[in-house]
Amino acid sequence: MSAPLSSHWGLDPKVVFLNHGSFGACPTAVLQHQSELRARLEAEPVRFLGREVEPLLDEARAALAAFVGADADDLAFMPNATTGVNTVLRNLRFQPGDELLTTDNEYNASKNALDAACAAMGAKVVVAKLPWPVPSADAVVDAVMAQVTPRTRLLLIDHITSQTALVMPLAELVRALRERGVETLVDGAHGPGMVPLALQELGAAYYTGNCHKWLCAPKGAAFLYVRRDLQPGMKPLVVSHGHNSPRTDRSRFRLEFDWTGTHDPTPFLCIPTALRVVGGLVPGGWPEVMASNREKALAARRRLNARLKQDTLLCPDAMVGSMVCVALPDGAPERPEPPLYLDPLHVRLFEEHRVEVPVTPWPKAPRRHLRLSAQLYNTPADYEALGDALEALLR
Repeated sequence: MSAPLSSHWGLDPKVVFLNHGSFGACPTAVLQHQSELRARLEAEPVRFLGREVEPLLDEARAALAAFVGADADDLAFMPNATTGVNTVLRNLRFQPGDELLTTDNEYNASKNALDAACAAMGAKVVVAKLPWPVPSADAVVDAVMAQVTPRTRLLLIDHITSQTALVMPLAELVRALRERGVETLVDGAHGPGMVPLALQELGAAYYTGNCHKWLCAPKGAAFLYVRRDLQPGMKPLVVSHGHNSPRTDRSRFRLEFDWTGTHDPTPFLCIPTALRVVGGLVPGGWPEVMASNREKALAARRRLNARLKQDTLLCPDAMVGSMVCVALPDGAPERPEPPLYLDPLHVRLFEEHRVEVPVTPWPKAPRRHLRLSAQLYNTPADYEALGDALEALLR
């Protein structure tokens, strides 16, 4: 009998881990490769960082580009998607009265970056309110497009929303907005490894995604895609040696973003290993990884809805990826410390039943839901354990 897929991760076997979406989890084989790279770096730092790292970054970027459907020269490595969002917003210039559009499902850190950029330039943040539950992808498109005016300059939108786990209709939105002369900045924190990507085909101006979540690379591995026509003038948050480099063998975009000071590049260099290791765990490779996780999430939603004796679907199946939300009975009124406030049910699920799963007040307390993650290491028994814990705690 073959070992369970969970044997490829170092997760605590005493914990039912249903929250891959928050920070990911890196397979042990990938972490071992990172340790080897770090040992190589520390054995001769000058040789590694000064002479060896550039071609290694090129190899990693090429592997990532093939996976996300982009040209390698249009990608810059980032430590996380939040840095990618901030990088773009710090480079753009807006006039007083310009409108920057987002949704009420936008990730809090990215929304804060948008607020700060608008406050600095006198622009206005416009928030499109999405229906909840969401009846269809078309309802999302309609809600966003209803807020577009002649003053709209940019849409900031999650690819997969953090609080509500919705796979957003990106292609439709990007196309409709470009027809109106509006560009799109996609916060794709959950995109790589959860859903197939074809960034060049998508046509968005900017897309930033994490590799440490569903792609399962080490923490600190992410990227920013900038469409080729928008790269001139795009600067990293930290201006370094590339700013005045005389080199002509690579683009200014590449020269400026590849070196912003001394840091540990090994998370980026492990991306090809993560692609190979996780894709190699099932016969169908990454298409099977994504499809299997999605089916697991949908099955978990059906199972838990049956256990909770409810038939509320918070979104259609077509908007589900590797995460899904399940409605819960109302909880306590909101306290004054969100977003750090943890619902008491969240705490009790872990402390009393060792189930790690987020409970989210949405659209605002006392309404709430669970956000389930489904990764290769999860099994039907994990969701049964969650169901047992919920029945005990909600009784």
